[in-house]
Amino acid sequence: MKDYDDLLIAIRRITRAIDLHSKRLQKLSGLTTSQLLVIEAIQKLETPTPSSIAREILLSQGTVTNLVDRMEKHGLVKRERSDRDKRSVHIVVTQQGLDRYKEAPDLLQADFLDRFRKLESWEQHQLLSSVERIASMMDAEDIDASPILTSGEIGSGGTTS
Repeated sequence: MKDYDDLLIAIRRITRAIDLHSKRLQKLSGLTTSQLLVIEAIQKLETPTPSSIAREILLSQGTVTNLVDRMEKHGLVKRERSDRDKRSVHIVVTQQGLDRYKEAPDLLQADFLDRFRKLESWEQHQLLSSVERIASMMDAEDIDASPILTSGEIGSGGTTS
């Protein structure tokens, strides 16, 4: 084995774990990770707009608009005009969207974050530094990404429904 094989294998395992969990989530709830995040943001925010949802889940407004378009076609959310400002549109979760949301398993990062928070501060910083260096080496610093572990849903042009 070459000196970098173990590193590439570890990266592939991480990618694979994210992909498998995303597929499990979609199979059990009918939602992609990004759709689940949109519904969570709608639940959390008061009268959310696509731009406020985008800020909440750290994705571009274009990405969120595309997600909302597809979710609306599937009856998961609906757009409603604001009573106060007719130019403003709010996103509302439908009962079907809420039902699917309730069926969804926890996001992959729930266990990860629990374990990460149990590490010593210096270990957390070391991991962050190492992973940021890997992202830099892969020319991935400017990729639009949420802090949520998803696969195939990064960037404004590559979202899945």
